[in-house]
Amino acid sequence: MYAIIADGGRQYKVEEGQELEIDYREIAQGEQLTFDRVLALSDEEGLRLGKPTVDGAAVVADVLGPTKGKKIFVQKLRRRKNSRRRTGHRQLFTKVRIRSISAT
Repeated sequence: MYAIIADGGRQYKVEEGQELEIDYREIAQGEQLTFDRVLALSDEEGLRLGKPTVDGAAVVADVLGPTKGKKIFVQKLRRRKNSRRRTGHRQLFTKVRIRSISAT
């Protein structure tokens, strides 16, 4: 059983027990998060596609806590000016574990 959900302008294919990183939210560790924008759902009955979402379908996830992404370095150089600048950035994410996929 899997579902395709939309969150934060992205689409994720999720299964029960899977861990994924979504956009950062200020949610405490251990709380539950419900995704109700389910675009497609595959179960014993077959594949159900939403128009645009599947009615009554929801994905429940447990929040594992905030994480940081890979460090990205940005370098700017102005030629012949002896001007160089290097900065770094690490994006914040919220790590979640999919608990259940339900359709009513």
